[in-house]
Amino acid sequence: MRVFFEQMFFAPQWYHYPVILLLFPLSLLYGIMMTVRRMVTSKKDFSIPIISVGNLIVGGSGKTPFVIALASKLEDVVIISRGYGRKSKGLIQVSSRGEILTDVTQSGDEPMLMAVSLPKASVIVSEDREIAIALAKEKGAKCIILDDGFNRVEIAKFEILLEPERISNYLPFPAGAFREFWFNKKYADIVAKEGESFTRQVDFENLRSKMLLVTAISNPSRLDTYLPEGIVQKVYLEDHAYFEEEKLKKLLLEYAAESLLVTQKDIVKMQGFKLPISQMKLKLEIKETIFTQVDEYIKGYPK
Repeated sequence: MRVFFEQMFFAPQWYHYPVILLLFPLSLLYGIMMTVRRMVTSKKDFSIPIISVGNLIVGGSGKTPFVIALASKLEDVVIISRGYGRKSKGLIQVSSRGEILTDVTQSGDEPMLMAVSLPKASVIVSEDREIAIALAKEKGAKCIILDDGFNRVEIAKFEILLEPERISNYLPFPAGAFREFWFNKKYADIVAKEGESFTRQVDFENLRSKMLLVTAISNPSRLDTYLPEGIVQKVYLEDHAYFEEEKLKKLLLEYAAESLLVTQKDIVKMQGFKLPISQMKLKLEIKETIFTQVDEYIKGYPK
């Protein structure tokens, strides 16, 4: 069922369209509700520059590597994320200027990846973004990056909206992958389209001749473009799922693979595993004009 809906959202086939038509009235209602919400909600200013990196489509669109690239260019920056998939609730400080303060089960995979990738930044997870913003200010933050913050319409911020290179289904949830109507991108300060405003660069570590691809990311078929030779099988888990070392060992034996090929988001959930690992390392090449606009926003705050 999960695979069916992922395909319907990102690459619909003829057999998806009866379901899309059935769900269309709900999508229309949902899209209207989200648009009205955006129009009537007043924005609160927190007296600190806040940059949101978000998207309109559920699932992966490069937000995490984009946040990492942006945060690496800023001083005294705190990243605030909801921490999807974590086994905790409430506010947790994941890192303080690069010092890791918790484990991945408490932080979630994406916040931990950001924390280990950014030795000069701090990372906080919290369902309540306002409490997290208050803590960031208390800790001396000069600016804040709000991870996946486009739908937090109650917060005044500089909006960067990431847009996929290709979109096959423009409908809002549940008939499509959009969180709002696609034309609501007009509310963003920057719409960064993949292939134009940024491109993906993939490097590999420890490649083997026979590798088992194991990953727990949304829409995993998007990795196909970058996969090297030597993939003997692909194993997809639900987005943000955690791994069990013994099960991975059995999979290696079952497919006679020499190593597991995983993404950076996956490997933070395999710390301490005594398994042969090959890694896909994703980096974004981002147009300098985007960094310039962010810098101008920070320097000009408050207007």
